Amino acid sequence: MRIISGTAKGYRIKAPGRPTRPATDLVRGAIFSILENMTDNWDNVLDLYSGSGALGIEALSRGAGSVDFVDREAKCCAIIKDNLEKTKLAEGARVHCMPVTRAIATLDKEYGIILIDPPYPDQTIHQVIEQLSASRLVGNDTTVIVTHSSRLPLRDAYGGLHLVKEHRHGDSTIAIYLKENRA
Repeated sequence: MRIISGTAKGYRIKAPGRPTRPATDLVRGAIFSILENMTDNWDNVLDLYSGSGALGIEALSRGAGSVDFVDREAKCCAIIKDNLEKTKLAEGARVHCMPVTRAIATLDKEYGIILIDPPYPDQTIHQVIEQLSASRLVGNDTTVIVTHSSRLPLRDAYGGLHLVKEHRHGDSTIAIYLKENRA
């Protein structure tokens, strides 16, 4: 895997291996193309189910002010830290080695962009998005991007978050959610 744009363009990063499934270059490119057309709020980014950290590192490389990475696996957290050092982007990052649901309950700032790339077989994603929608992490200007299996459809709404766009890339679907008053 490599970073596809920005200050760290071309840097190769490590992936944890199975069972993680990093977003492909094509899907990451599509995600960031969508974001660049939808929001200017790149100050604080949250990367949930970080795995290798590829999505959050891509955000930092493209100018995000800071990124909080969340993954429950110690192996993933170590790889994220290593990838941040290798790309020289560690200064704007914090790695939280904990379950996503705990991070949603304990992190205390509003994010402009929230990236969610869970394991595709994870059936709890509906509850996670519901918990996120009710949290203080999502503000009126937050853009939430969820990458999921095309075989696991997401709902049109989770609390105040409403689906505004979906893009399908093979077995991957990119779902974009905004707050109701912004949608």
